Amino acid sequence: MIGVRRPSRNGPRSHPIFARVYPRIGHAAERRGVAEHRRSLLDALAGRVIEVGAGNGLNFPHYPSSVTEVIAVEPEPRLHELARRAAASAPVPVTVADGAAEALPFEDGEFDAAVASLVLCSVHDQPGALAEIARVLRPGGELRYYEHVLSHRPLAARVQRALDATFYPPLAGGCHSARATGDAIRAVGFQIDREERIAFKPSPMLPTIPHILGCAIRS
Repeated sequence: MIGVRRPSRNGPRSHPIFARVYPRIGHAAERRGVAEHRRSLLDALAGRVIEVGAGNGLNFPHYPSSVTEVIAVEPEPRLHELARRAAASAPVPVTVADGAAEALPFEDGEFDAAVASLVLCSVHDQPGALAEIARVLRPGGELRYYEHVLSHRPLAARVQRALDATFYPPLAGGCHSARATGDAIRAVGFQIDREERIAFKPSPMLPTIPHILGCAIRS
């Protein structure tokens, strides 16, 4: 699948209610441990980076000085504007660009690294998005990922699948809680360098949700 450009889907993807609520949820989760996960995600990253689905820019403060440039793609209009404002105070140069993960508006092999942080749950076409990330990475480039995933516990997994089949994706900006994202990364052809599974409770009102934090290499 690497090297195949997908049909264009670069139009805005508006989730106006979710986009107003998400920054509050995100900042609360930062205080409960997500900020530390973001620091681990980006530790020792270097070169020119594409961040797919930047949201409101919560990763931006954590980029190390070894990163020369970040191009951050965010298709939701309200979150795009919040990310643009956050970019102004980032410790490295950040440009917020239009675009969708399934059809990135960049040439093959443009980037040294890619970052996907709490976004592969909500893309319309997860294999297509991962193939696009692979396409714009140079050979040997890194994909850093931090995502919530399908539980290994059968009862919890059934609940996640039931939520995904009903009200949860429309309520949560397209988020699907039951994706096996680590397997999807492997299926596209990335080689997993390291991957940690984290049991994380992002809010007192939410159950513990399994997350993965890892690094994969584009062959």
